[in-house]
Amino acid sequence: MRILVTGAAGFLGSNLCDRLLAEGHQVVGMDNFITGKRENLAHLAGNSDFTFIRHDVSSYIFVPGEVQAVMHFASPASPNPKSPYGYTNLPIQTMKAGALGTHNTLGVAYARGARYMLASTSEIYGDPLEHPQREDYWGHVNPIGERSVYDEAKRFAEALTMAYHRFHNVNTSIVRIFNTYGPRMHIDDGRVVPNFISQALNGEPLTIYGDGEQTRSFCYVDDLIDGIYRLLMSDEHMPVNIGNPVETSINGFAEVINRLTGNKAGTVYKADARGEGDPQRRQPDITRAKTILDWQPQIDLEQGISSTIEYFKKELGIA
Repeated sequence: MRILVTGAAGFLGSNLCDRLLAEGHQVVGMDNFITGKRENLAHLAGNSDFTFIRHDVSSYIFVPGEVQAVMHFASPASPNPKSPYGYTNLPIQTMKAGALGTHNTLGVAYARGARYMLASTSEIYGDPLEHPQREDYWGHVNPIGERSVYDEAKRFAEALTMAYHRFHNVNTSIVRIFNTYGPRMHIDDGRVVPNFISQALNGEPLTIYGDGEQTRSFCYVDDLIDGIYRLLMSDEHMPVNIGNPVETSINGFAEVINRLTGNKAGTVYKADARGEGDPQRRQPDITRAKTILDWQPQIDLEQGISSTIEYFKKELGIA
C-alpha cells in the first residue's frame, strides 16, 4: 500500500514509518515539526519508497498520487507542563490536531477510498474509576481541566472517526495507545521515562511526584508498533487498547532505572507536585487485542529500558 502517516517525525510516527517500509509499503510522511524531529527521519533520506511533506494537518491536506491508507498520528502528547513539547504549552495546536487534523485526514481517506487509522490514547479514560481499563469503559475525564485539551481532542477525534465510518462507510480503526517508551523519545519530553533516565545518567536522584505509588504500564515501542500494524491489517472498527498490562509503580520503576544505570543517588520526593488530572492507576485490558489481533507484548521492561538507556546515552554524548 501507499500510506500517509501524519506526525511522521515524532517518536511513534517515525518508528511506524520504519515498520511500514520494512513490510514493503510506500510511505508518505507528513509533519510540521512542532514536536517532531528531523533527525528521526534522517536515515530515510534517499529511500525511494519514502516521501515527505511538511504540512500542518489542521489545514487542508492534499497528497498527490494514490493513497490506500491514512494513519493519523499527529499531535503533541506530553502531559508535562515543564516540557516545551507538552500539550498544556501547545493547547490550541493540540486541539486543532485532534479536531481539524482528524477531519482533514478522514477527508483524505474518504476521497481516496482508503483505510483509516486514528491514534487515540489511554488518556480518554481520564483518571479511571475502572481498573484495568477496557474499551467499553467511557472514562472519568475533566472536560475543562488543563489536560482536557488532549483528552477531549482525542475523544472528539474518536467520535468523528466513528461518524465517518457509520455515515460515509470509511474503513476506520482506532488504536488506544497506553504508556510507550523507547528510542526517539525527546530527552526533555517531561514524561517519567526520559526524566528518570536522564537524571540517572547524570548521577542525580530521580524525582518522584506524589508518593510514587501511582502506577503505569510501560510498553516498549517495538511491541506497540507491532500491535498497530496488526490492527491496520485487520477488519476491526471498534477501539482496541494496545499497551502492556504489566502494572508497575513509579517507585518500582525508579528502582529499575537506578539499578540498570548504576545510579547511586537514589530518589527524591515532591509530595504535592502531581499534576492536575494525573491518573493514579493506568493499566490496559488487552483482551480484545489478544483475541482479534493475536497480539501481546513480547519485550520485558528491563530489556526495553536497557535499549532506551543506550539511546539516551548517545543523545547525551555519554560513552
